[in-house]
Amino acid sequence: QVQLVESGGGLVQPGGSLRLSCAASGIFFSINTMGWYRQAPGKERELVATITRRGNTNYADSVKGRFTISRDNAKNTVSVQMNSLKPEDTAVYYCNANIYKTAYVTNDYWGQGTQVTVSS
Repeated sequence: QVQLVESGGGLVQPGGSLRLSCAASGIFFSINTMGWYRQAPGKERELVATITRRGNTNYADSVKGRFTISRDNAKNTVSVQMNSLKPEDTAVYYCNANIYKTAYVTNDYWGQGTQVTVSS
């Protein structure tokens, strides 16, 4: 059973910083792309940032220059450093990983979500 466990959410004032981390555990062959998505109340889930196994990154326009995604392939973890946070960043943040269960079969997995609230 593959699991993604997130940590690091919380309440922060506008302009502040938070770091979210996600660790994958279980039995699998390897991890392809990892990323973060978020869902605000009344809105659809949206991409925040993704990172390939080789380290190629992709960011939503709304977070470019403020968020930095990184991963540790040896530890099967992905993190996102969020700086200059704005109230509109408030959402539940979900970790995502595209994982090879075998050498040829991949599945998408999601974490349980962690709340980020930006408010004064």
